[in-house]
Amino acid sequence: MGAERIAALPMYDFPQVRDAHDAFWTALAGRLTAAGLPDVPQELTRDLGHLDVWRHPGLLFAQGCEYPLAKSFADVVRVIATPRYSVPGCEGGNYRSAIVVRREATGSLADFRGRRCVVSEMDSNSGMNLLRAAVAPLARGACYFASVAVSGSHSHSVEMVASGEADVAAVDCVSLAHLGRLYPGVVAKLRVLSWTAASPSLPLITARSAGDSTVRVLRSALAEVLADDTLALVRARLFLAGVDLQPVEGFGEVLRLERAAVAQGYPTIC
Repeated sequence: MGAERIAALPMYDFPQVRDAHDAFWTALAGRLTAAGLPDVPQELTRDLGHLDVWRHPGLLFAQGCEYPLAKSFADVVRVIATPRYSVPGCEGGNYRSAIVVRREATGSLADFRGRRCVVSEMDSNSGMNLLRAAVAPLARGACYFASVAVSGSHSHSVEMVASGEADVAAVDCVSLAHLGRLYPGVVAKLRVLSWTAASPSLPLITARSAGDSTVRVLRSALAEVLADDTLALVRARLFLAGVDLQPVEGFGEVLRLERAAVAQGYPTIC
């Protein structure tokens, strides 16, 4: 007997929008069941960390981060679709990170040599990889920042910059939009210094073992949920404008950005 199927949406699951994610999943799960897919979970899993979700053998549906997927999970997940978000910094199925500093800070990224950086995770595409790509041309093969702290989340990175514990961070544009809506007083203390290069938005994934027929059912159900007018408010709360149902396989862009930083003598953000 196979592993119990799970579904999870951990990447933007702020407590204040969990009911929206639940409504999105209920609508999607109902369509999957109606299409004859067996053992569809009725609730989202929230008691596993995102790494455990991605490697779960029963993974039916989740959202991932391209850089760690490319580096460590490419052989265990399969991309279903790429979301399109309606926030500044997103264009089509691509997103960028905002490089944020305190509002009173002046200058450009070139003026932040020797300052304190914070990243959400060292394997985060938006928090580390995109920032590394932006800093690499400036670093000239040497460490650029006085220190690099790991906060554990974009929300904590924002708090650290706003409070003065750090000077600069990269926060993906969807997270920044959520944080601006949920914690406007904190985000008001920041300004966007610049935007990083673009890369594909956080993909919707299933287990690599999923067959083509399962992927077709998932994509069809996603298309229906994105076209359902009764879910317009749910999608608006998630900033979800659509999905690309023919995503590019292989995580090539995030790996290209990594290779470019390495070629410039900046393999590790420091």
